[in-house]
Amino acid sequence: MPRLVCLLGAECTGKTTLVQALAKHFSGLSVGECLRDFCVTHARAPKAHEQAGLIDAQLALEEAALARAAQSGQRWVFCDTAPLLTAVYSDHYFADRNLYARALALHQHYALTLLLTPDLRWVGDGLQRDGVSTRAAVHGLLQRALTTVSQVKVISGQGAARTQCAVAAVQSLGVAVP
Repeated sequence: MPRLVCLLGAECTGKTTLVQALAKHFSGLSVGECLRDFCVTHARAPKAHEQAGLIDAQLALEEAALARAAQSGQRWVFCDTAPLLTAVYSDHYFADRNLYARALALHQHYALTLLLTPDLRWVGDGLQRDGVSTRAAVHGLLQRALTTVSQVKVISGQGAARTQCAVAAVQSLGVAVP
């Protein structure tokens, strides 16, 4: 059975780049960020009533990738975020903490969570990124939410050093790599 690894981090912490690097390094699959797809498709950020649907959509992407990985014999699926980040955003933007219980329950299916520190340069994209202060606040909410989660590794650094930190964290699971 393939193992799921999720990367969590606020905006501009390098999740997408790192997910792609890990998938390549470990010959695994990557799962994109449903929130980004939503913002591109609708040319706006989601509203409060759309948050729960984003959790369902992210979960569906992950389940489909797990099925593909199992069929093809791949050992790893790397997720560019997780439902927990949607719960954090719902808390941050709408003061709605109702999604945490479900998101934390779903989070148990990850073999490992990589929490990316906000130590990369912030770059706006004109659509879904709000700035350094939002990034710091979201990172704090993630840290608090992850206090009850086992198998969390903090990933920091720049460039190749950040990637090597993440590779070592995945290797720490003790699963044979190709």
